[in-house]
Amino acid sequence: MSVLDDFIEGMPKVELHLHIEGSLEPRMMFDLAQRNAVALPYADVAGIETAFRRGARFENLQDFLDLYYAGMSVLWSEADFHALTLAYLERAAAQNVVHAEIFFDPQAHTDRGVPFETVIRGITRAQDEAEQRLGITSHLIMCFLRHLDEEAAFETLRQSLPYRDRILGVGLDSGEMGNPPAKFQQVFAEARKQGFRVAVAHAGEEGPPEYVHEALDLLQVDRIDHGNRALEDNALVDRLAESGMALTVCPLSNYKLCVVDDLKEHPLKIMLDRGLKATMNSDDPSYFDGYVNENYLAVTEALGLSREDIVTLARNGIEASFVPPERKAEMRRQLDDYLVAHAV
Repeated sequence: MSVLDDFIEGMPKVELHLHIEGSLEPRMMFDLAQRNAVALPYADVAGIETAFRRGARFENLQDFLDLYYAGMSVLWSEADFHALTLAYLERAAAQNVVHAEIFFDPQAHTDRGVPFETVIRGITRAQDEAEQRLGITSHLIMCFLRHLDEEAAFETLRQSLPYRDRILGVGLDSGEMGNPPAKFQQVFAEARKQGFRVAVAHAGEEGPPEYVHEALDLLQVDRIDHGNRALEDNALVDRLAESGMALTVCPLSNYKLCVVDDLKEHPLKIMLDRGLKATMNSDDPSYFDGYVNENYLAVTEALGLSREDIVTLARNGIEASFVPPERKAEMRRQLDDYLVAHAV
């Protein structure tokens, strides 16, 4: 392992784009299926790993989503959601992630008959435990599934209202093509009225630059998730750079889902060079062969990122986070202290 690799692994980091259901590892999936008497089409953990295509790529986003939603079928109890979330936070803390902003997909569970309360209580109990025991802080962002209609999103918003104190904001995920941000303009506006403080949206992963424009103008998001295809529109790039709008970039996800054909072609370095506030994230790490450190290491090797690039990504993550000012200042100090201790 190189000196730069060691530097990356020890560096304090923030993760801003993580789907908690996408951190369900094969062993946990198999164990929960047995515990909850859920029939899976796999004889053992090795069979699940084969389905996850370890070391291989999915054909496209929808190909992955089909497996992703099938995997959720093992999650039923508060204990299940607690175990899932705690396992992610433990892995993240071990990789020196000091703060995470976690997406969850309540509709994927409530549509199966799992009460909203079961999902939120399991996740938040794990968040509290991890903060107390490991020192990692986290926020929760509730995503609407864009392949469903806006009325379904409104129903999820209604179910979430008793838990506003534990949900920072709302987001938009799932299959992007054919489901533009405009489809959810009213529910995002209502979420703001109901006191949800921030909004994010997946845009420009597979969808065109127009989807990024809609996320900005119609949903009035505070952060763009992915945003790769924004680079096709120079005026949009200028707008994003001038406004300081953060992009939560996920390199291994982009490679595994064929958004890029080779990590050497990933636009992350171009984003940095053009002044975009790009951040490093893992997306659905158990499916894409890598948590935050693996993303940093893989793209650093593929693109020849410098130490300065790596530090910029880490600083961008801190600045783009939705933490209170005092916590943001604390994270800045953590990174600065690390840089002093590892000066070259």
